[in-house]
Amino acid sequence: MDDTTRQSVLFPELFGKLVVARFDEQQGSSDGGAILLRAIDLGLGLTQRLADCLRDVRDRARIAHEQVELLAQRVFAIACGYPDCNDAARLADDPVHKLLVGRDPVEGDALGSQPTLSRFENAVDRKDLFRMADALADAVIERQCKRLHGRARLITLDLDPTDDPTHGAQQLSLFNGHYDCWCYLPVVAFATFNGEREAYLLAAVLRAGNAPAKLGAVAILKRLLSRLRAAFPHARFRVRLDGGFACPEVLAFLEAQPRLNYVVAMGKNTVLTRRVKKLMRKARRLSRESGKTAHVYGELRYAAKKWPHKRRLVVKAEVVRHPGRDPKENPRFVVTNVPGSPRWIYERVYCGRGEIENRIKELHHGLEMDRTSCSRFLANQFRVLLTAAAYVLMQDLRRRAVRTSCARAQVSTLRERLFKVGVRVAVSVRRVVLHLPESFPFVDAWQQLAVSVGARTG
Repeated sequence: MDDTTRQSVLFPELFGKLVVARFDEQQGSSDGGAILLRAIDLGLGLTQRLADCLRDVRDRARIAHEQVELLAQRVFAIACGYPDCNDAARLADDPVHKLLVGRDPVEGDALGSQPTLSRFENAVDRKDLFRMADALADAVIERQCKRLHGRARLITLDLDPTDDPTHGAQQLSLFNGHYDCWCYLPVVAFATFNGEREAYLLAAVLRAGNAPAKLGAVAILKRLLSRLRAAFPHARFRVRLDGGFACPEVLAFLEAQPRLNYVVAMGKNTVLTRRVKKLMRKARRLSRESGKTAHVYGELRYAAKKWPHKRRLVVKAEVVRHPGRDPKENPRFVVTNVPGSPRWIYERVYCGRGEIENRIKELHHGLEMDRTSCSRFLANQFRVLLTAAAYVLMQDLRRRAVRTSCARAQVSTLRERLFKVGVRVAVSVRRVVLHLPESFPFVDAWQQLAVSVGARTG
């Protein structure tokens, strides 16, 4: 019996004539603009690099899909808004998706099925994942090195944990009291070059749901800093971290690094609360006089019990006012070795971390990085890396969209504007022709991006 979605749908009374909708265009696709992804991927060599990290223990006589094809299929599908392997049931014969992985869009064999992709994801081991993580970072750093000609004044590294709620029996899915749910707790790392707005994803590491924020931080920073120093030998570095990273081993590592400044948030305690009483009194007085939220900045020297020496703490004494609520005291602390005034360090340096929250939201809501529904932990880490690879491609696409209507678009907006366009695919002996609609509203931006990745007009 035919699938009901492929039968005709009739609209007899909407317009002057009977309207019939038929899902019978075998050489059509709803992702006509996604060909840009393959061009960007070839420039980065990303999916090939990642596939080269994987061991292939399958029987060569029975292989219908090479690993690079399966990996590219998943990465491109995630970028196009299909984060789950189940989507392969519909996309296996999609001509554009076959074209993206290098197959003939019409005569080529179908792409990997959901069972094939699930076996692929569950075949990885820990060593494969380590190699893939290094390959992902290397691809991004090499692209930025080429773009900046190996010259960068300042490189800022941001690490941030995020929650990944789980709803099954996944390995290492544990209860986290802070987020009040069963989850994983991945940590992501971004690099910003020369104060630019875009922060580029370098690493995404899945961790157990009860992992402390600091878990793995030194190892991630060590790995990324060594690669960045090799690519940009004259750059200065800055590391920004949230409060969960303010532990002796992380601070000691940061202070031992040459040409590196850090700003790390720190939670309040009874000693710090007592030492900022004067600043808080001033903030309360200013808030009463103005009737608005007030901030007062200062600094002090402080050493926690496990610290070997005193460190500089920047203080923001804040009284927050909201209509209909009592004023709330909200002192904030940042431990740092950055020179400059306390206000400049807090507002211009530390608060710049807020942009990372937007990037994390893109990973969650634009690409669904939290689709970690495999029972095996390593398979879920593999999915996180596949999502990270898709995000790297989308970031490179956005970078190339400068001076277009997509220059600052979110990932989901880029997808809707540039990929989600109906296309009819025609194949001849000499060429493949994508028949896109003449009324495509973002044709100018799409063509500019196509030229930037190597296409020619005419």
